[in-house]
Amino acid sequence: MSDLELYVLPGCPYCAKVQSKLDELGLDYDEHEVPRSHSRREKVKQVSGQTGVPVLVDPANDVEGMPESDDIVDYLDEHYA
Repeated sequence: MSDLELYVLPGCPYCAKVQSKLDELGLDYDEHEVPRSHSRREKVKQVSGQTGVPVLVDPANDVEGMPESDDIVDYLDEHYA
């Protein structure tokens, strides 16, 4: 089990961008698929305060729910590249 967690929606290009970066860096992560309906995304809302995806959780660095693919990719480059 990895410490990194990623909340995604299948077919989401922003999620795919983050998944590609994680794969490029060779990082293991647990993936959580969210429902299509924003109103049913209770777990991701608990984690990040919003219902959009992707959302990254990295407890090792006190990241409890980082949204926005560009921010996540920059974070991964900074901390794991």
